[in-house]
Amino acid sequence: MGQHAESDERPQRAAGETRAQVLGVLASVVRWIGLILTLALVIHVLLTVGSANPANGITTFFADVANPIALGFRDLFTPADPKLFVLVNYGIAALFWLVVSSVLTRIIRHFA
Repeated sequence: MGQHAESDERPQRAAGETRAQVLGVLASVVRWIGLILTLALVIHVLLTVGSANPANGITTFFADVANPIALGFRDLFTPADPKLFVLVNYGIAALFWLVVSSVLTRIIRHFA
């Protein structure tokens, strides 16, 4: 009877380990996605504040990527200076993604 009880624990232990591994991978994916979104926004801010050529392919690429991921922060503040406009609004969006991905990662890892 002792061997039967031990063999019943192995599948439960394996399922728990598998669940922890899956949640660990999910937490890592969420963290990386958050970092990539944050990085795209920060690069857009740096290119804008640094007066990068707006017709350059790299500059337009990051502007095109940054616009949809800035969400409602895109026009939260409306300073007259276009560089300050991008710095404040897209900077806040970058902080938002960094915080959200960090919080979600901690929540996921808590349940792992």
